[in-house]
Amino acid sequence: MEDLFTLNKDNGSPLEGESTDRAPVDLSLAPGRVLGLIGRPGSGLTSIGIALVSAATTTEPIAVLDGRGWFCPSLAWEAGIAPERLVVVRCSDVRLWPQVAATLLEGFVAVYAEVPHHVSEQVLRRLAALARSRRAGLVLRSMGSDLPAGLLYLRVEGVAVRWDGTDGGYGRLVRRVVSIRASGKGARGVERYLEVMCDGANAVRLVSGLATAPVGHAVG
Repeated sequence: MEDLFTLNKDNGSPLEGESTDRAPVDLSLAPGRVLGLIGRPGSGLTSIGIALVSAATTTEPIAVLDGRGWFCPSLAWEAGIAPERLVVVRCSDVRLWPQVAATLLEGFVAVYAEVPHHVSEQVLRRLAALARSRRAGLVLRSMGSDLPAGLLYLRVEGVAVRWDGTDGGYGRLVRRVVSIRASGKGARGVERYLEVMCDGANAVRLVSGLATAPVGHAVG
């Protein structure tokens, strides 16, 4: 596997000499940028999304819009977001959600928002336009259907999860490896498969020579 991208906690840019011009996939949550995460619960996308907003800023408060009611703040703390910088707002009401999301975009530089079922495409496009005008980074985590085409700088779909360290049915869990499919402008218009190591390092590596999505089951 080829190292492509490592999230920098200071500015969201690649480390170790890599630049976004050279990396096939740009995962940085730049001001005004909208990223989308699609996949079933347990596919590791919440961890990825929180890592993305964490890397967007190390000084400003970050907002999490919890659409399911089970977001655990310790996930953000482990990603490097200090408790005093984390604001969690819970809202699963599809009628109130657009207003709550818009309010957060007005006041925060980075927002992770879980999108409830039945939120309209028109609402999501208005929020994306607001994020761009306010220079706020926005990560949308779909809880149901796909996100609208053309809305996202980068679309990330969770396709498989593998736990390392439990070979033969026993052992100590070392890390969770999430296989994702990335597409959109942030992937230079080419659909790409990558692996994200959820072990605290936030390293992203290309799945070399993979022509189709890996087979796996979401766990945890």
